[in-house]
Amino acid sequence: MVTDIVLAQPDMELVAGFDLAEGRQVGPIKVSSVKDIDKVLKAVRPDVLIDFTMPAAAVSNVKAAASNGVRPVVGTTGFDEAQKREMADAIKKGNVAAIISPNFSVGVQVFLKLLAEAAGGLEGCDIEIIEAHHNKKKDAPSGTALKAAEVISGALKEKPQLVYGREGVVPRGREIGIHAVRGGDIVGDHTVLFACDGERIEIKHQAHSRSAFASGAVKAARWIVAQKPGLYSMSDMVKQ
Repeated sequence: MVTDIVLAQPDMELVAGFDLAEGRQVGPIKVSSVKDIDKVLKAVRPDVLIDFTMPAAAVSNVKAAASNGVRPVVGTTGFDEAQKREMADAIKKGNVAAIISPNFSVGVQVFLKLLAEAAGGLEGCDIEIIEAHHNKKKDAPSGTALKAAEVISGALKEKPQLVYGREGVVPRGREIGIHAVRGGDIVGDHTVLFACDGERIEIKHQAHSRSAFASGAVKAARWIVAQKPGLYSMSDMVKQ
């Protein structure tokens, strides 16, 4: 989807692609082995590298991009804190602009803003986050669910504990419950429940197609080339 969208843009050119399996033709380019990423980036000198892979692979790709002066746009999720630091260090060392986001949907950015506003006005209510994805997704909870919890926590005066699912005798405390559902071909659903005395509010975002993520990543690629070196998020892009 990303390559299809790039190929349709009059102001963009697809100059390389990488996969574990090389040789496939995509538009004007032949896909290269990821083992050759450093050599290919040096040869074609792209402005941006868009990465949707796995955490360990994404870290390697970001390091290769940054060291070659290429701006990374990363939609991979599931990073641990050490991997995040490793990418941030590479981006700083390479003196490039980069955008790393758990979700490139523009609608999700609006969703997060609504969550911050709701949390600020509903201090003291019980909060639950429920996310659902397809049965091939490896990381849980989703990066978007974790971002939602971060945004909500930031809007609350009393910081809650994050609780991942529940089992046994688990009386509710000052917490945000986070629950992951995996099944079928669900693209991505995120629901946040604010349960208060006598009433409740639910805020939901549903992705009907992965095109929402692909088009957002291409918009981010266009945006990041105009930014000063540094690490950015989708919220930085949406604010401008």
